[in-house]
Amino acid sequence: MTLFEDATAGPLTLEQFVRALPKVELHCHLFGAVRRQTFSALSARAGHPVSEAEIEAFYTRGEKPVGVLRVLRALDAALIRQPDDLRRLAYEYLEDAHAHGVAYSEFFWNPTGTVRVSGIAYEQAQDAIVAGIVEAERDFGIIGRLIPSIDREASPDEAVAMVQWMLAHRAPQVLGIGMDYRENDRPPELFEQAYRLAREAGLKTTAHAGEFGMPWNNVATAIDLLQVDRVDHGYTIVDNPALLQRCIARGLVFTVVPTNSYYLRTLAPQRWAQDHPIRQMLAAGLRLHPNTDDPTLHLVTPTGAWLMMLQLGASVDDLKGFMLNGLDAAWMDEALRLRWRTQWSAQFDALRQRLQA
Repeated sequence: MTLFEDATAGPLTLEQFVRALPKVELHCHLFGAVRRQTFSALSARAGHPVSEAEIEAFYTRGEKPVGVLRVLRALDAALIRQPDDLRRLAYEYLEDAHAHGVAYSEFFWNPTGTVRVSGIAYEQAQDAIVAGIVEAERDFGIIGRLIPSIDREASPDEAVAMVQWMLAHRAPQVLGIGMDYRENDRPPELFEQAYRLAREAGLKTTAHAGEFGMPWNNVATAIDLLQVDRVDHGYTIVDNPALLQRCIARGLVFTVVPTNSYYLRTLAPQRWAQDHPIRQMLAAGLRLHPNTDDPTLHLVTPTGAWLMMLQLGASVDDLKGFMLNGLDAAWMDEALRLRWRTQWSAQFDALRQRLQA
């Protein structure tokens, strides 16, 4: 029996319904999905370079939560020391995602930090993560795919080097590139050469843009210059109605994150759900897909992220659209996409009938 089958066929609460929905996840960072106990174990092995008090703070989300980038840097700098660490993180993340109805995930990993800071060669690191992907599919049935992601706080030359590493060590589970870390003062155009190299080699592309309240220009540059296949975050697109309408007409999918730290910090709690740009993006008709981003650090699951979309103006029936948007935006085999579109639509309808009023 799978997560999507229930012999009792009884009524479902809203949370049970959302958890049972078949999903893809397209916007999750491997280091942002580290389990609390795994982080502690890695720190203990390394002689506790990160104190238990600091670790506890990493996994605590207050009313005005701090960002998680410092946590990700701590992993590179002090805790990730051998390829098997990466295998473990990938396997555990995919196990956790599967428990919330995720059947397919494309997740981010930043090779620059692993190679330059952790001191693990690219090919060894990639092989370890792929091993975790293979083991998770064997054990849970979830399909995992890897997106090496440019560290935009590093130099454009490092971005090119990352793509070159990928091309020298091609693997079928590694489909394309992304770009993340702090967007401030690091506009997308700095990394045009790396994106061009990736596209010319047949790799797919996405990029974080418009995440930290940065202007809509960054979203436009990611779309027009980097020629991304989808956009991660992209919230400030709402400040340019013409660009918004162009993306709607094109059917471009935006992978959004309801728990985005920037807006939780900058919006008043009583106004968060009303003022978050995701509400405006949804109301305008932009194709959205909800994701966890850094699930353990955000204290959110795929179920929780999808439920939060209801606070931002989505209806229960909009969740079917999110489900199909995820399939359309995924870099999966076309035959699998078409098969799942049919199967998942039927599963949604069957589960919807069991949802309690």
